Amino acid sequence: MSIHANELAPPGAAVPDVPGGTHAAVIIKPSYDPNLVNEDLAPLRKQTWGTYNIFAFWMSDVHSVGGYVTAGSLFSLGLVSWQVLIALLVGIVIVQVFCNLVAKPSQMSGTPYPVICRASFGVKGANIPAIIRGLIAVAWYGIQTYLASAAFMVVALRFYPELAPYADLKQYGFAGLSALGWTSFMFLWVVQALVFWRGMEAIRVFIDWAGPAVYVVMIALAGYLVWRAGLGNVGLTLGEVKYTGWAALPVMLNAIALVVSYFSGPMLNFGDFSRYGSSFAAVKRGNFWGLPVNFLGFSLLTVITASATVPVFGHLITDPVETVSRIDSTFAVVLGAFTFMVATIGINIVANFVSPAFDFSNVAPKRISWRMGGMIAAVGSIFITPWNLYNNPAVIHYTLDILGAFIGPLFGILIADFYLVKKERIVLDDLYTMSPTGTYWYENGYNRAAVTALIPSALVPALCVLIPGLGAVANFTWFIGCALGFVIYTALMRRQPALTAQPAE
Repeated sequence: MSIHANELAPPGAAVPDVPGGTHAAVIIKPSYDPNLVNEDLAPLRKQTWGTYNIFAFWMSDVHSVGGYVTAGSLFSLGLVSWQVLIALLVGIVIVQVFCNLVAKPSQMSGTPYPVICRASFGVKGANIPAIIRGLIAVAWYGIQTYLASAAFMVVALRFYPELAPYADLKQYGFAGLSALGWTSFMFLWVVQALVFWRGMEAIRVFIDWAGPAVYVVMIALAGYLVWRAGLGNVGLTLGEVKYTGWAALPVMLNAIALVVSYFSGPMLNFGDFSRYGSSFAAVKRGNFWGLPVNFLGFSLLTVITASATVPVFGHLITDPVETVSRIDSTFAVVLGAFTFMVATIGINIVANFVSPAFDFSNVAPKRISWRMGGMIAAVGSIFITPWNLYNNPAVIHYTLDILGAFIGPLFGILIADFYLVKKERIVLDDLYTMSPTGTYWYENGYNRAAVTALIPSALVPALCVLIPGLGAVANFTWFIGCALGFVIYTALMRRQPALTAQPAE
């Protein structure tokens, strides 16, 4: 493992000033091409995030309405509870291993995901994975903001029931959303933008307390409902057991695939956060506590809470906002709704705001800053009217699944390039040069092998989504795309040894 940086020490080490080209927090050499660098994309001078910061990042990513519903759905697949727990554990350990793999190059170099992609796609070609990931994030950013706004509406209607007519789409509606829905959505939109605008340090502070806060409320909510239901009426299986013996294995494999797919977005661009890690060891510890330990704990709280809703409210409720809204205490409703609102803001910022901020900035660093990139994503999330997407499962299924079919191949190509092709070597300065002699110039700034590998690797899983007869493997599109991208890219690069030349020492 090495970083060849043309006289530049690895980020985190003592680095001397570079006359005329160093920002206080990052390293910008005079030789860096302005079309490839700005203060947000440049390698970090100092990396300060420890184990807890990475742990808190994953708590914010897991503790959301979407995470709650996803975890609860796994316990209603018709499996025995221990089979679900095994599937959860296997799936989340796979996510942990893959996150460690994708974290290493960015932590070593102090660069975000789109910049590290230049090593495999070329200094210009890196815009291809950046734009794909950015578009996926825009869609999910809008959907998560809409989900958080639903919690805000619960609070608003609890205190001001006279606003109910404005929550009626037929009486006061526009573009598929009620007047109160628009107000709630835009309020949450502005709150998230304010947190984001203050920069990564403000985001770090926000996620450091947001994730733990949800645990406190989740434990209190679960305890209250168990007390109301009676301990004997609460179990870890939601619905009847339909699969036993070997018949349960395919369902367990589907559950494992669902867990990996749920985390595939933040897993791909985890380098945007691991770049801040003080050491790779700290990142790995944070991933351990934040993924297998945290996700299993949150999943158990989720299923206990959902199970208790049956005896307490008469039917199964898998939406935590709806569960909270049915509690008699106004204080409990407000606290619960506020907490889930904050939790969803947390995942939205870390998974769907930071990612496109770096991705879109990478397209035109001179004109698009990190903040502007994030705001492009935020504005775009309004115009796609995410409530219409969310309310039409067929549209969101095809749109996001087809875009998601690209995530697996992009991951496979990145991992194959760093570990197999480049042998964990990064020529840091060449990530920021347009010189034809640069290591990552390839052919006119594009690595033909990466682009060629991406096309079939994304097309095959996309067909699995679109063709009804292939529905049985639709949940495994990430694995299919990742494997194809990994194998095809490695094979193509080994046939082109001139493109894998190591930097001169």
